[in-house]
Amino acid sequence: MYFHDCFVRGCDASVLLKSTPGNLAEIEHPANNPSLRGFEVIDEAKSQIEALCPGTVSCADILAFAARDSTYKAGGIYYAIPAGRRDGRVSVSDEVTQNLPPPSFNAEQIAQSFARKGMSVDEMVTLSGAHSIGVSHCSSFSNRLYSFNATHTQDPSLEPNYAAFLKTKCPPPTAGSGRDPTVALNIVTPNRLDNKYYSELRRRRGLLTSDQTLMDSSSTSRMVLNNERNGASWARKFAKAMVHMGSLDVLTGAQGEIRRICSVAN
Repeated sequence: MYFHDCFVRGCDASVLLKSTPGNLAEIEHPANNPSLRGFEVIDEAKSQIEALCPGTVSCADILAFAARDSTYKAGGIYYAIPAGRRDGRVSVSDEVTQNLPPPSFNAEQIAQSFARKGMSVDEMVTLSGAHSIGVSHCSSFSNRLYSFNATHTQDPSLEPNYAAFLKTKCPPPTAGSGRDPTVALNIVTPNRLDNKYYSELRRRRGLLTSDQTLMDSSSTSRMVLNNERNGASWARKFAKAMVHMGSLDVLTGAQGEIRRICSVAN
């Protein structure tokens, strides 16, 4: 959620805003709905903080702190992150398409998305390790199983046993079924934020095209192998990159506002 927020209009909690008449918000974009979860955690934190210190702590800061605490809880990685962000008043669904790299992107395209935000290729590969935890809907990768291209129905870069396993979780999509199951992004340590994600890429078990491309691209494959070999170094880089991402296009001073309720502008 932190990444999806910070890459669209900066870290301003715009991803938390609900749609209003005549405006479809970021939260409704297919990249965010139904993929993002945990909004109720942010709302509960905001409610408790408002009761103690009304109009003081922004939803953008709460989201940054929640990401920090989740990183520590899931991976034992701690970092200090500055506060003082203010909340934006605007959230537009179309801006997600313009700023957030989709799961079909290759390494060069993802690197360009990060470069536009002033972030390096190594930071991109490092932060991709967040896919050590969480799940993905079958619709985000089922083309790799059933309709890859004119030559191969199945993506040849997928390890065959892994592809067979995925097919048991994701049957061929049928129009109108409404079913879109989820699969862990990393089946080895699905609830632990660690560098096993990179080991899986080396074994050709990256779930999304945007995952496996990091191993397949000559510009990023060495970074993948370095992160696999040295978990402590990766963890330090991950912490540093999370702090950098948390500084993207932030609103401060008199800019924006401190929302009373995170889903609604004041």
